[in-house]
Amino acid sequence: MDKALYIAMTGARATLQAQGTVSHNLANADTAGFKAALANTEAFPVRGAGHASRTAAMHIDQGFNALAGAQQVTGNPLDVSLQADRWLAVQAPDGGEAYTRAGNLSLTPNGQLVTGGGHPLVDDQGNPVTLPPHQALEIGQDGTISIVPLGEGADTMAMVGRLRVVEATPDRLARGLDGLMRNTDPQRPLAQAAGPVMATGALEQSNVDAAGALVQMIQLQRQFEMQVKVISRGDDNAQAANSLLRLGG
Repeated sequence: MDKALYIAMTGARATLQAQGTVSHNLANADTAGFKAALANTEAFPVRGAGHASRTAAMHIDQGFNALAGAQQVTGNPLDVSLQADRWLAVQAPDGGEAYTRAGNLSLTPNGQLVTGGGHPLVDDQGNPVTLPPHQALEIGQDGTISIVPLGEGADTMAMVGRLRVVEATPDRLARGLDGLMRNTDPQRPLAQAAGPVMATGALEQSNVDAAGALVQMIQLQRQFEMQVKVISRGDDNAQAANSLLRLGG
C-alpha cells in the first residue's frame, strides 16, 4: 500500500485531536476561571529504509493559556477573582490537593465552602473549609474568612480561617482529566501566596476567545477534509497499481 496513506493518516488524526481541544474550549467559554487549552502539531521524520522524505504529524499538548479572563463585578461576597499566578487550593476527588481559578464559591447545607464544580476548598492548614452558622460572611483580599456568628448580641466579625491560595507560574501546573490543575513537581510543594491575593465581589470569566475558536474549528475541518482526500487518492492509486500488476502477471 502507498506509504502516503500513513502520512496523511497521521495528519488527519492530529487534526481530529486538535478539534477535540477546540471543542473542549468552546464548551467552557462560559466557565468561570477556565483557561483555554493549547494544542499544536509537531512534525517528525519517518525513519526506515530508503530516502528520508516522509514526515508524519503528531498532536502535542502545549498546556494552557495563562492570560486572565474578563472581570465581572457581581457584588456577591462568595465570588472572588484571583490575582495573576494565584490559584485556589481544593481537595481533588482522589483526596489530593489540586488548584483552580474558578472563584464562584458557594456554601453547602452543612457549611462547607466549595467551588462551582463542587470541589471543597482547603484552608492554609490543608483542611476542608467548614463554616459555623453565621449571619454575615466576608472574605478578605488576603484570603482570610470572617463571619458574624448567629446569636443575640453578635455584631462583630470574627476570623475563622484563611483560604489556601498558592502562587504558581504556568510551567508548574498541568491540567488533569477532571479539569483541575496539579503541581508538576510534587517534590516541590507550592507555597502559600503572601499579601493581597484576590478581589471579592467579582468573578474572572473564561479566557476562551469563542469567535476565534469557531474560526479555528472551521480551519481544522477544512484541513481534515484535505487530508481525507489525500488518503482517498492514495487508496485509489494503490488499487490501480495492484490491478496493473495483476493484469501484467
